[in-house]
Amino acid sequence: MQVKRDIFLKRLIARRKNGMVKVITGIRRCGKSYLLGVLYKNYLLSNGVKDDHIIEIPLDEPDNYKFHNPLKLEKFIKRQIKDKGDFYIFIDEVQFVKRIKVRDPELEEKDEITFYSVINSLLRKENVDVYVTGSNSKMLSSDIRTEFRGRGDEVRLTPFTFSEFMEVFSGDARDGWDEYLVYGGLPLAVLANGHEAKSRYLKNLFEETYLKDVVERGKIRKPEHLADVVDVLASSIGSLTNPLNLENTFKTVKREVLKSKTISSYIAKLKNAFLIEQAKRYDIKGRKYISALTKYYFADSGLRNARLDFRQIEETHLMENIIFNELRVQGFDVDVGVVEVFEKNAIGNGIRKQLEIDFMANRGTERYYIQSALHIDEPAKALQERRPFTKLGDSFRKIIIVKGKMPPRTDDNGYITVGIIDFLLSPNSILV
Repeated sequence: MQVKRDIFLKRLIARRKNGMVKVITGIRRCGKSYLLGVLYKNYLLSNGVKDDHIIEIPLDEPDNYKFHNPLKLEKFIKRQIKDKGDFYIFIDEVQFVKRIKVRDPELEEKDEITFYSVINSLLRKENVDVYVTGSNSKMLSSDIRTEFRGRGDEVRLTPFTFSEFMEVFSGDARDGWDEYLVYGGLPLAVLANGHEAKSRYLKNLFEETYLKDVVERGKIRKPEHLADVVDVLASSIGSLTNPLNLENTFKTVKREVLKSKTISSYIAKLKNAFLIEQAKRYDIKGRKYISALTKYYFADSGLRNARLDFRQIEETHLMENIIFNELRVQGFDVDVGVVEVFEKNAIGNGIRKQLEIDFMANRGTERYYIQSALHIDEPAKALQERRPFTKLGDSFRKIIIVKGKMPPRTDDNGYITVGIIDFLLSPNSILV
């Protein structure tokens, strides 16, 4: 069965013929080649583009190894552009293109030719629309900004969202949620049968592909330390931390000396590889970021669980991680909201407190405050989750997401309570 991936396909369609190179990024095995070479190609064909005007070059196939030379690649593509009609160039796995030195006989100097040089050359042709995919170890957002000289347009692809996952899951939504929570949304993990197959795939992928990519690109001399940092971050998703705290954790728990500067470097590399994302703390009333502590979330719950050998399946934290990922897919910038209040203690002295809102999601002029809670059945728990909302004093929508299925309900204060399944299956019905 085909997963439509409509939200990402529409982003490619919206960028069609915009004069920029469309760069599809994301962690390995999340479906970049499928999005471009199957879904988007079918869209073009169904809208009148001729098959011979779509030039596909999968560079990981043996027949195309010769095009790892950028000069041969450029020459081949330009030979295929035979008329003045629009041509669509799909280059898959561009990281295989090598850097070569070419001597200028007049200057007696060597110039470096890369695939960036090839693509920037193609962009000068008015009837050429260029799309590339690349592995996370080579195609980073920083590369796009630097190498394409302002003409790179990134489309970030993620593992299946829950709504996409349910397109291929054969059970009901509650069973689907239990499965998705544990094994996540990487396509081949979703299609694998049984815990053993899913577990083996996810563990091997993390160890043999993702971590090796980061080690190779980052020239990390002690990969075991990187692995330790990943394990600690996986154990503490949704918890406030920072490199200094992690340094102390290594000293006291693991009996290792790992400096905060090194930890910070490892975290940056994991973020660049799209394995984790960061949510900073933001003082809502003070309108400023609070730099002391932050939260980290994994790109896929299944990868996170596999890294910990499926020993820490805490629904509270995993639900929070999945909500964060959904908000990012929907195009939101996501921070942890902080509301400072002054209250009197038992003896009448004024004290300052910080109330936390799990997510403050911003998209253009839109803003939503979101709390993640398994249950708010008890009055005390309901009061705890709603309390930060009462201190905000603004009109932006305030949402509490709870476990299970529950259509959106609005209380007398205008606060919305919705079940996680309903939220994930129809996010646009709530985030409007």
